[in-house]
Amino acid sequence: MSWARRAVPAAVAAVAALAARDLLQRDHALLRNFPVLGRARYLLESIGPELRQYIVAGNNEERPFTRDQRRWVYASAKQENNYFGFGTDNDIEYTPGYPIIKHRTFGRAVPPSSPGAAHDVTLPCAKVLGGARGRARAFRPESVVNISGMSFGSLSGNAVEALNRGAALAGCLQNTGEGGLSPYHRNGGDLVFQIGTAYFGCRDERGRFDLARLRDLAAGAPVRALEIKLSQGAKPSLGGLLPAAKVSAEIAATRGIPAGRDCVSPSRHAEFSDCDSLLDWVELLAAETGLPVGIKSAVGDLGFWEELTTLMRDTGRGVDFVTVDGGEGGTGAAPLIFTDSVSLPFQQGFSRVYRIFAERNLHEQVVFVGGGKLGLPDNAVVAFALGADMVNVGREAMLAIGCIQAQRCHTDTCPTGVATQNPWLARGLDPARKSVRAANYVRTLRRDLVKVAEACGVEHPGLIDTAAVEILDGRTASTPLDQVYGYRPGWGLPSAADRSEIIRLMTAEAPQGGSAPPSPTAVG
Repeated sequence: MSWARRAVPAAVAAVAALAARDLLQRDHALLRNFPVLGRARYLLESIGPELRQYIVAGNNEERPFTRDQRRWVYASAKQENNYFGFGTDNDIEYTPGYPIIKHRTFGRAVPPSSPGAAHDVTLPCAKVLGGARGRARAFRPESVVNISGMSFGSLSGNAVEALNRGAALAGCLQNTGEGGLSPYHRNGGDLVFQIGTAYFGCRDERGRFDLARLRDLAAGAPVRALEIKLSQGAKPSLGGLLPAAKVSAEIAATRGIPAGRDCVSPSRHAEFSDCDSLLDWVELLAAETGLPVGIKSAVGDLGFWEELTTLMRDTGRGVDFVTVDGGEGGTGAAPLIFTDSVSLPFQQGFSRVYRIFAERNLHEQVVFVGGGKLGLPDNAVVAFALGADMVNVGREAMLAIGCIQAQRCHTDTCPTGVATQNPWLARGLDPARKSVRAANYVRTLRRDLVKVAEACGVEHPGLIDTAAVEILDGRTASTPLDQVYGYRPGWGLPSAADRSEIIRLMTAEAPQGGSAPPSPTAVG
């Protein structure tokens, strides 16, 4: 009783003090008018995303990834049953733009006849990266599904390490992002080194590009290709800022910048100023390193692509791969206007770029990579039909290693330790365990892509053509994919030689590496 007698007055005093503070402050009219009680409104607002995510929203209402989509990724990463029962809950008939994949009763590809034959395949790319231009270190990527560019700095070290270990287990590539090549990228996974506007990891003390440092970096790490980042889906043509508080000694060493100071990425490159000088720089990097060199960009004004491809056709210089990032994609934090309204969404942007290359007969010489919610099988199949040779997964890979779509990437308070530099939060993410989930997810996506390809009658998702997909216009009509985007017959497919080679690789009696995720058993 004595404790209660003391506690009650103390609680009353605390509430009174809080009420007095609310009455005297001038920032919030609600609190001045309704002291203490008004704080309930701010509490509900702060936990609104969680309330919607777990209580209010339906299976297909949340964005950017619905509950169904997240459930599929989580189940795939954990090797759990990722099937869905009782039919689709998507409103197919009344959703213009909804893609329908057309299966074939009889096709060239013969799927395994027994459930136990479902196995992991490395699912190699249908084209040789750098092969068309004779790069010294050209190679055929082992996986058409790879991990997108997410920098150490935007992601925690543990998250980067988990993804790199997962890439090694799954036999896929990991893009470093523009933040340089950190110790966390050196856990066995092959890399695509991204060169951004600040040249992190390959710059001198004054922030200028340093070719010698790039050569040394590429020689001392498992770097398989170089990607020049022109823009990204989250914030095209916008520079970046990593606040001083986040610039730790590790990040500073990785990026080649002073610790504890704001880290700024300019909005444009200083090494080139037009398509002609860009191609000169591409050829310089390729000659000095022997690596395939490509560009990454969101799609806006098409004048850049028309000029680039005209120069490639007329001069013989060129990029080895093009990564097209959709405006709906992006793991980076950005102003709302850029997130919502700047750059074309993936299908429109990619198809326009591919068409420009195809009109100049360059599409068979370039490896096309897509990004922007393509870690979901239905989206990926449409991307392959449009001409993508590989897809990059970013947020889906984050989900696989524990992201819960809290959407706090920009606050440094990610509760699962994925997108934060807070040591306490990052420690909750175990790289060894989460790497297995990342690999499981990649393998499952590849397996599902093979299943859909076989349903379409072909051996490889890169052989799915535009005739296999129709886009619904409403309840009573649909349009073939090639008509939607103005493709000519044969566009969207590799060359005849590449098609023959990938069929040979897919049908060869070769041992498959890695452990396969079990085929889920439908519950009936």
